[in-house]
Amino acid sequence: MKFYSNIYKANKENLAKASKLIKSGAVIAIPTETVYGLAGNAYRNDSVKKIYALKNRPRNNPLIVHFPSLAAMLREAVINDQLITLAKHFSPGPLTYILPLKKGSKISKLVLNSKKQIACRIPNNKTFLSVLKQSGVPIAAPSANLSNQVSTTRAIDVHKEFGNKLPFILHSKKINIGLESTVISLGSTINILRPGAITAEMISKVLNKRVFEKKHKGDVVAPGQFKKHYSPGIPVYLNKTKAKKDGALLVFGKHKIAKNIFFLSKQSSLQEAASNLYVYLRKAKELGYSSVSITKIPNKGIGKAINDRLIRASR
Repeated sequence: MKFYSNIYKANKENLAKASKLIKSGAVIAIPTETVYGLAGNAYRNDSVKKIYALKNRPRNNPLIVHFPSLAAMLREAVINDQLITLAKHFSPGPLTYILPLKKGSKISKLVLNSKKQIACRIPNNKTFLSVLKQSGVPIAAPSANLSNQVSTTRAIDVHKEFGNKLPFILHSKKINIGLESTVISLGSTINILRPGAITAEMISKVLNKRVFEKKHKGDVVAPGQFKKHYSPGIPVYLNKTKAKKDGALLVFGKHKIAKNIFFLSKQSSLQEAASNLYVYLRKAKELGYSSVSITKIPNKGIGKAINDRLIRASR
């Protein structure tokens, strides 16, 4: 069964079809626990080139490669003790590791950063894991949206973004997190290169070591480091209490109800706000509002990731 022309339920038959498409070199959209991914065979240069072309993504912006297990990751990347410790706690899950590529790996060099490193993640999503296992290949999958624009958390939004340029979009009832994964580099110092649901405090507690939240300077070594990103296509204003003229207001916490008011979370839940953020940024633009203002978001926990996305969207 499918919805629209290219949105399919994630049943046994369609998971098998999706896996064959990936293995053959096609690019499709698959849900993860974070956001939707624009997915292609990470072994094939032609698949990776399609991803960059569809997204209009700069070639210096590396891609995350997804694996079904730590053992599969070990075949392609150089793994250290810190990663093994973190993986026991957070993988599968929304944590991406920047690692040296193993000599002789068949992973497309087009996914690598300027230091020839690979971004690796084990997703915590049954649909994505099923396609990984059935296809038998690592899957390169940045967020399923045009470059620098708002990520997608619903199949219908992927369809609105790409239309029929994608042969297959697997439907998901719910994206649990709603923000891209935390990206971390490991070594003598531990640096978070992109904040996400797995916080510096959580990582520090597991490793018993200080974790730095690195401000990006110089070459792009991880996804999500461009200054301008996550833009809904209209001006974004932060820490406001009311909307601009003809604009929308995204609210965290209690507020009066009005037509142009969208509640990220009435209960002041940062997790709920994260899951609603991209949906409402997109909706504000689609409904014709001239701008979107956002009330103050606490800068703690996943709130740091929300604020990171909003700051980049407002530039």
